[in-house]
Amino acid sequence: MDWFIVITTLNLAAIYGLLAIGISIIWSSLNMLNMAHGFTFATSGYCAWLMATYISSHPLAVLMAGILAGALMGGLICAITFLPLHDRPNFNVRSLIVTLAINLIGTQLLLRIFGPRMKPLPRVFGSFSFSLGDTLITADKLGTIISSAIILTLTLLWMLRSRRGLQVRAMMQNPEGAALVAIDVRFTAIRVMMMTGALAGLASVLLSQTFFVNPNSGLQPLIKGLIIALVGGLGSMLGAIIAAFIIALIEALTATYMGGQYVLIGQILFIILVLLIRPRGVAGMLDEFRE
Repeated sequence: MDWFIVITTLNLAAIYGLLAIGISIIWSSLNMLNMAHGFTFATSGYCAWLMATYISSHPLAVLMAGILAGALMGGLICAITFLPLHDRPNFNVRSLIVTLAINLIGTQLLLRIFGPRMKPLPRVFGSFSFSLGDTLITADKLGTIISSAIILTLTLLWMLRSRRGLQVRAMMQNPEGAALVAIDVRFTAIRVMMMTGALAGLASVLLSQTFFVNPNSGLQPLIKGLIIALVGGLGSMLGAIIAAFIIALIEALTATYMGGQYVLIGQILFIILVLLIRPRGVAGMLDEFRE
């Protein structure tokens, strides 16, 4: 067994899963494709860097700064996009354009404020490492895998067991019916956007330990999150988790045996193949529910 591929797959799946689940939840409950998710990712990374540089470099403080920044950005995007537009005609297209504009403008603002240089984040899980066979496992990868697994499990339990989660699931299955049974669409949307923003903030801190923070750091995670959400089936959390492992495995194998320049090509070819065979994705059943 090649432990390097296994650990790399788990590490990437953990980070991409956080983003893909957020995209899927937003689409299925709010009927909105949030193209500003990458801006949330980058902003959260910069807020974590500001915390580490000027206030406290304690790992918990850095981690919480990224999560809180992501939650606040999610609420802000909801206030700008969903609240004024959700009852307007062609909401899907309008929200797509507005969130894309937020992403483009926000990226330029980050570039103007912080400049193009990358900003490093401290290792929030320490600097220890150990060997598993010929593979060196570092604290950041192990911490990323464990913390993401815990957060994703808690998110799924919240969706399945809590009253608020039940309201979100009701909106996922039938938004009109949810409104008829007195579920407040606006407040539920704010909770959804803040929760998914917090997941993006966590993913940003975890990934930025390795790849650093820059104004365009949210672009690739956004693309990967969209790919995974599409492969899993927009609206399916289980499908997003399964697709995250598949996409991460393809990335690990491609980068190891063919080179990093072929990673995105391989993933795009895979998503084309999946959507040709099963247009709804791995487990996407949202359209069937709405029909």
